[in-house]
Amino acid sequence: MIRFECDYAEGCHPKILEALQKTNFEQTCGYGLDPHSKKAEELIKKACENEDARVYLVSGGTQANKVVIAQILRPHQGVVSVEGGHIAHHEAGAIESSGHKVVTLKPENGKLKAETLKAYLADYWADDTHEHIVQPGMVYISSPTELGTVYTKAELSALHNVCREYNIPLYLDGARLGYGFASKDNDLTLADLSRVTDIFYIGGTKVGALFGEAIVFNGDKGLDRDFRSLIKQNGAMLAKGRILGIQFEELFKDNLYFDISRKAVEQAERIKKAFLSKGYKLWIDSPTNQQFPILPKDAINKLKEKFAFLIWPDTGEPKLITRFCTSWATKDEDVDKLIDEINKL
Repeated sequence: MIRFECDYAEGCHPKILEALQKTNFEQTCGYGLDPHSKKAEELIKKACENEDARVYLVSGGTQANKVVIAQILRPHQGVVSVEGGHIAHHEAGAIESSGHKVVTLKPENGKLKAETLKAYLADYWADDTHEHIVQPGMVYISSPTELGTVYTKAELSALHNVCREYNIPLYLDGARLGYGFASKDNDLTLADLSRVTDIFYIGGTKVGALFGEAIVFNGDKGLDRDFRSLIKQNGAMLAKGRILGIQFEELFKDNLYFDISRKAVEQAERIKKAFLSKGYKLWIDSPTNQQFPILPKDAINKLKEKFAFLIWPDTGEPKLITRFCTSWATKDEDVDKLIDEINKL
């Protein structure tokens, strides 16, 4: 079975595995205070062109989202997301379990538009009874989104301006950030991201690491007060923190993070073109490593014999939305085999 249902089916990039083996018997202090973690933090700050950034390495994406949101919100506040946003849909209520509501707004191509956010915030504060309603305390977005689309610099700047107008932080979930940077629609750099968000994280789990994410606080130094204590309290701090440090140290040496991301997007484009050439339509035109062809059930059943991929819930329609996901490690020969089977449909 060749797997295209996610972008974390493989282990880690060989350079990371080599570095982990090479440093296996080093003795270091724990909890991310080791030299490798410090070096990784410095490399990330340099890539962000922001020496004032504060970088925290945590074990996973759900943990990153939960601790950042818990850090920012007061007890009476909630976090704004789009409908279908990862925290609203696919984290088993992790945010709600901490006592904070996820307030969802209508997306456009998976993205939150500045005008949608501003209208919601204006209506909230204009409501004479707003003190009885969960207060919006921050904004959560992801890029790439759950639909594989990416925010442009202009879109992020517009969102950030609205957030500044209403004095709430803008937080970007970057679980697939590398694939977003590699897409044809991208006009952002890490330095740009450091200027047009307040907090973001760089995804490692889905982009070359065994596991782990790097949370970056960009500006207001009050936002991350006592953050390490919250990371510890929420189970996101590794005793052997150097394992995270070594991985991000390797990913941010010699442009590795960005180089391996391009491969995934190239493979996804090959898959997209194969489906389009056979006359199949796309649910959404994603420029990143997630592709969403709409397929008849007989084609789905045929492809399922050799390939794993996601299928949206059966609505009784003759055609269903599917998702084919590539990664930094997707092999040319595996994509070749998929394309060959698509051509036989």
